[in-house]
Amino acid sequence: MTQFSKARPLLLVALVLSLAAPSMPVFAQATADPAAEARLRKLEAEMRAVQRTVFPGTDGKFFPPQVQAPTGAATPAGAPTATPVSDMLTRMETLETQLTRITAQNELNTNKLAQLEARVAALGAAGAATATTTPAVPNTPAATTSAPSANLTAMTGGASTPRPATTPASTAASTPRPAAATGPSAQRLAAVRAIEKPKTADAGDDEYSYGYRLWEAKFQPEAQQQLKLFLDKYPRHSRISYARNLLGRSLLDENKPREAAQWFLQNYQANKAGERAPDSLLFLAESMRLLKDTQRSCVALAQFVDEYPREAAGRLKAQYDQTRSGVKCN
Repeated sequence: MTQFSKARPLLLVALVLSLAAPSMPVFAQATADPAAEARLRKLEAEMRAVQRTVFPGTDGKFFPPQVQAPTGAATPAGAPTATPVSDMLTRMETLETQLTRITAQNELNTNKLAQLEARVAALGAAGAATATTTPAVPNTPAATTSAPSANLTAMTGGASTPRPATTPASTAASTPRPAAATGPSAQRLAAVRAIEKPKTADAGDDEYSYGYRLWEAKFQPEAQQQLKLFLDKYPRHSRISYARNLLGRSLLDENKPREAAQWFLQNYQANKAGERAPDSLLFLAESMRLLKDTQRSCVALAQFVDEYPREAAGRLKAQYDQTRSGVKCN
């Protein structure tokens, strides 16, 4: 037997050991649970898909998230290699860290979205609170042969075709439009909301009283909107004469005598015995004076004295004298 023959068994043993050494980790990995490994790989793939959505680049490309799986230091020679279980735990910790970060980002985005929706709702409410309506021109009643009707013809400019009277609020309320393109300031909106609306057993009286409070506080567009709402909703209420007259006064306060005159005239024509019919006739004369229509102003003043002598000498005397002194009637 040669020397090589004697060493041959030792070489075979060394060869077997060298081949078996690298296969040991593979054998250890093979012993891990295949189902758990498959689930973990699926979870990692889904997390990468979420990261591509949560962390997009500004140029349309995707960049890797800030949270990365920790990279371990190089294993020194001779140190035991990591087991499949420890590797799985490390990967699970990485996934938990990434999930925590994504959850926090989602909560932050949800909070910002809620704040944005609240601001949009507030702007919408402000725009709705300042909507006003376009006043309609009231129609004149049928003409008669009496002297009062002749005076009314002079005041209205001599309408040739009589038409039945209608309530302007019924048509104006259906076509709201903003009072101003820029809308009210936050301070004005807060001041309007601070005016309390009465709450009694008479809902119609509450609506009128709220309009009066707005007019008294000099919120004229809001007062006009509220009074038109009352006229449209309660056309037979006992406050109807008050509401039409106050609506005309609100327009007059805004230096709109032509529009105001339409409401004063309608209130007088609708019910000459109404509580504020004398006031409306006198305010009609004032509106004509502001429009520099002396003739119609004088006709309205004469009609006021003829039909309401008690008011001319009593409750409305000061107002009559002031209006009469501003025009030169024959």
